[in-house]
Parts: sequence; structure tokens; C-alpha cells
Amino acid sequence: MGAGTRRDRLKHMPRRGFLGMMAALGVPATGLGLPAARHPAPPDGRTAAGGRTLRDAADFPRNDMERVQSVVGASHGNVERVRTLVLEQPALAKASWDWGFGDWETALGAASHTGRREIAHFLIDHGARPTIFSAAMLGDLRTVEAFLSADRDLHRLHGPHGISLVRHARAGGDDARSVLDFLLDRFGPDQADWGFPGDEATEARYGGSYAFDTDPPFRIVVGVRNDLLLIGTAEEPTSRVLPVSNDVFHPTGAPAVRLRFEVRDGRAMSLDVEDGPTRVVGRRVEP
Repeated sequence: MGAGTRRDRLKHMPRRGFLGMMAALGVPATGLGLPAARHPAPPDGRTAAGGRTLRDAADFPRNDMERVQSVVGASHGNVERVRTLVLEQPALAKASWDWGFGDWETALGAASHTGRREIAHFLIDHGARPTIFSAAMLGDLRTVEAFLSADRDLHRLHGPHGISLVRHARAGGDDARSVLDFLLDRFGPDQADWGFPGDEATEARYGGSYAFDTDPPFRIVVGVRNDLLLIGTAEEPTSRVLPVSNDVFHPTGAPAVRLRFEVRDGRAMSLDVEDGPTRVVGRRVEP
């Protein structure tokens, strides 16, 4: 599909649809230079969460996505920030954020894979929906057993970022030891892939910034960190990828997405991203 065709499709894409696609790629609307959608100010002067008037709340009554991202991010370890956000707006206890390509993570999901028991209990007490992953981290063996009695194959499910059930139990430490022992005894060692190994050769082959000639344009950054190959839209990419075939990958949280690198003489020249009906191609540029 030619660049002109892609550009024409994106130019005629409804604004909300385009912003949705950019969110899936991890690009915030504020970074696109697009004006926020405006709503008429209510006559009684009501304000949205965070003290903003409703005319400044782009998608009210939907939750403010900056606050959603904040509470999910804070749930990885900042209990005081989580308390502040949820007590001010209780619905955020159930918030979910897409880190890219459908890698959805709830606030409770973040607390669960990082072993943050205090945050997890606080979120559940304020309306978050418990899962088999939160039960595993919290050491709730009876709940984990009940889930697996209903469907034995649930142990194959991965949580946010492709993190396995066993890894959630490990994150719970000594308090979740009974769950970890149960899972290992019943299903054996965790064989889940954690990421594509990254080294200097991997960085040289794929690493760099890929510019996408859309309207407006955006970039995807590929790099190696902590011996893993990662993608993202910030200077420090955070989404892990797994190999599908030679020079083809998928993000851990979205097995159906395809990231195809065109490689010449051992160096990627472009990146083709295919996510369902959306397909865009970016050329490799210097950072």
C-alpha cells in the first residue's frame, strides 16, 4: 500500500477514530498538536475532575485519560498517589490503560504484577474487580483453585505486558508462596517467553527511530534495554516484543499485531505495523 494511499485514508479518518488509533500506538493527543474537543460550558458552572470546566474535558463524561494513565502508572508502586486519585474520583479504581497495541492494564493489574499488596487491597476495597492474577499475587489459594477448577487452561493466560500467572505469584513473595507452590506442582516450571533477547547486534539491526508519514506524523522508537528488545513512542520504549519469524515480531500484549522490519545488509530500513485494518509504514531515521 503506497504512502499516498495511507495518507489519504488517514486524512479522511474521523477525528475520534484517528485519536483512537494514536492512543493504541501510545501517542497522547496532546503530543499531536490537535486541539481538544470542546463542549459547551454548563450554565451552573459545574467542573470536571481535576478542577477543569466541562468545556475543557475533551470526552466528558468519559474519564480523563491523563488521570487514567496516572492512576495505572502510580499503581506500580506509588500508594499515596493512588489514594489521592481514587479518593477524589472513585471510578479510577477500575481504570484501564492501553500501553500500546492493545496491551491493556488496569490499576489492579499494575499492582498485581509488581507485588504491591497495599495498593491492590486499597483498589479492591474501592471497587476494582479481582482477577486470578490479583488472587495469585495476594496468596489467595482458594480463589486461584476455584478459577482453575472452572477452567484448567486459565493458567495459560497472560496478564498485562505478557506476564504469566506464575510470575504474579512470584511477585507476591512469601505471602503468595502457597499459590506459587501449587502452580509449579500442578503445571510445572513457567515456560512463558519474557521478551526477545537484546544485545549490541540486535540494537544495530533494529534500534532507532521510525518516522511515519501520516497526517499528523508520528514516530515509533525501537531499542534495547535490560537485554530486551522494546518499542514505544517515547525516548525510552517500554513495550516488549516477541519474535514471530525472521525480522517479524509482535508486542507481548497483542499477539495478533505484526511488526515487520525490512532489513538490508543487516540493518532495518523500515517498519511495517499491521493492527487489524490499520497498517502504516515508517522509515528508519536518525534519532
